[in-house]
Amino acid sequence: MKNSYEINDLEKKESWRLFRIIGEFVEGFDVLPQFLPAVTIFGSARTSEDDPNYKLAMELAEELVREGFSVLTGGGPGVMEAANRGAKQGGGNSIGLNIELPAEQSANAFLTFGLSFRYFFVRKVMLVKYASAFFLLPGGFGTLDELFETLTLIQTNKIRPFPVVLIGEAYWSGLISWMRQHTLGNGMISEEDMSLFHLTDDIREAVELVKKSTAEQQGFSPP
Repeated sequence: MKNSYEINDLEKKESWRLFRIIGEFVEGFDVLPQFLPAVTIFGSARTSEDDPNYKLAMELAEELVREGFSVLTGGGPGVMEAANRGAKQGGGNSIGLNIELPAEQSANAFLTFGLSFRYFFVRKVMLVKYASAFFLLPGGFGTLDELFETLTLIQTNKIRPFPVVLIGEAYWSGLISWMRQHTLGNGMISEEDMSLFHLTDDIREAVELVKKSTAEQQGFSPP
């Protein structure tokens, strides 16, 4: 059994952790609004430079900054690096919200502005709160996590219904078929929920989706 000193020491540590969390929120809230309108691009940190998805992410980001959008990514390697590279190459704001991890993640070299976060959930708030759209290229658990959490927030009307665009039909089609057969087929979501995201390989189509929706988002206020 722990003595009172050990318990009080633990409580103090937890209290200071709360201040660090608040500090990360405050920093993000203070600086990110200056980069609006912005879009968030997700995808695997393990995508190599010779992967077609790397080039696709570069092209997408470059098109988006030319339309006046800042590009937000997780700030790391792979698809994130490619998106930041394309945004910087296009002369736009290339922003990375990096996460501190023991391995695999370090800020890429193509940022015009970056923030570093200790807490995943704070970083995720920033990547959603300031986005006019989500673009998701092929990725792993982190990409899937962002996809389904964002769809849940839109479905429950907790955030504005911005475009969620899946880039890469060959990669995403199997998941969508499974959702239609099992998740929708068993009544766990509605047919309307299947329209909360878009699937395309056409970068121009993807960019037009966010351009069309941006004006419509202005009047939306979550409950």
